[in-house]
Amino acid sequence: MYLSRFLSLHALWVTVSSVMQHYPSVWGHYDVCKTQIYTEEGKVWDYMACQPEAKDMIKYVKVTLDPPDITCGDPPESFCAMGNPYMCNNECDASTNELAHPPDLMFDLEGRHPSTFWQSTTWKDYPKPLQVNITLSWNKTIELTDNIVITFESGRPDQMILEKSLDYGRTWQPYQYYATDCLDAFHMDPKSVKDLSQHTVLEIICTEEYSTGYMTNSKIIHFEIKDRFAFFAGPRLHNMASLYGQLDTTKKLRDFFTITDLRIRLLRPATGEIYVDEQHLARYFYAISDIRVYGRCKCNLHATGCKEENKKLFCECEHNTTGPDCGKCKKNYQGRPWSPGSYLPIPKGTANICIPSISSIGNPPKFDRIWPNISSLEVSKPNQANVCDKELLQCQNGGTCLKNMRCQCPPAYTGILCEKLKCERDPGGCSQNSGQRAVTHGPLLPLTALLGVTGLFIF
Repeated sequence: MYLSRFLSLHALWVTVSSVMQHYPSVWGHYDVCKTQIYTEEGKVWDYMACQPEAKDMIKYVKVTLDPPDITCGDPPESFCAMGNPYMCNNECDASTNELAHPPDLMFDLEGRHPSTFWQSTTWKDYPKPLQVNITLSWNKTIELTDNIVITFESGRPDQMILEKSLDYGRTWQPYQYYATDCLDAFHMDPKSVKDLSQHTVLEIICTEEYSTGYMTNSKIIHFEIKDRFAFFAGPRLHNMASLYGQLDTTKKLRDFFTITDLRIRLLRPATGEIYVDEQHLARYFYAISDIRVYGRCKCNLHATGCKEENKKLFCECEHNTTGPDCGKCKKNYQGRPWSPGSYLPIPKGTANICIPSISSIGNPPKFDRIWPNISSLEVSKPNQANVCDKELLQCQNGGTCLKNMRCQCPPAYTGILCEKLKCERDPGGCSQNSGQRAVTHGPLLPLTALLGVTGLFIF
């Protein structure tokens, strides 16, 4: 019984010492997050707020279609050529590789000839609407860093809505409306991103810029991320510090560029004219050859890396945080409420590290009586546990552990773990010329506060 109590206190002290060794040398600032940048002097290290690098997020996407049987080819059907809508001898057949157009061809490697693309069924059920929902899911919160680009192999749709979700598809909100006639389709006046400003950057607009029919070189639809960044960072995005400052202080702005899912709602295919030609319905369908989404894992500025495990993305959390988005403090590190990191002050930001919690480090057992001496365990005084360990090197600044009972400190240092400079006790403090600077791992909380018990160490 006495042995188990002693070992509990010893394990507690080892935990405290280990925790203290991992405190940062400067509270609250990033000291490990850096990236290589190119300057006129060449490649240099730049220190910055912790965030993963931006990459092609399509590599990790899962796509679903609604209705699920909207892809052409089952049963086989004919459709009209892209360049000539009256040449209707092309065939879509799901049972033949060369003639199949499944959804994964929206994301395959481009640049091949002939081009590959997903294709819907034709508008054979006109006047019933030909509508498709294409949902892109990541099962992870991501932050967009570049334009969303959708390349159509058919004509661009007459009506389309791009939507986003922040809660894994439970609720949706519009990102942008696209139409050949915004007023008729969505009762909105047409606008472009160039009509916006810093104050209206979050406005949801309808644009007619990307909704022409079969015109040559008119296949691409954009959702302009960079043009919105430019309102804060300048036309060439040279002043990213200004953008980061705005993202840090304006929650709605950061959320605007944050998603878990995207949904492309195709509401009306390209007709190229006011009326639908009911004699040639094989002209009308949707076909997408490429979708591009660039972004980074959202890690709340608590990680520099994001990895894939079991087809899911996870932040490689730092700062004693955990969770898919580093959205909470680790067990035993809940000494203050979790908070996201900050871009401010520029350029290094503030880490808002999770710190050890007194209660979760471990509460020593409560005793009804004083411990007796246990000579076989080298405990010669009541209430005394091991203070240090030679292998764990808990004595700081060159101190030496004596019989696990105390640290023998160099002349300039004092404290239980040699964590304090003796000159700090003097009225004048430690002068810069004294040559005495502690090489500690950060501020050391009072041991009695950490352990929640007094009188534990008697010297």
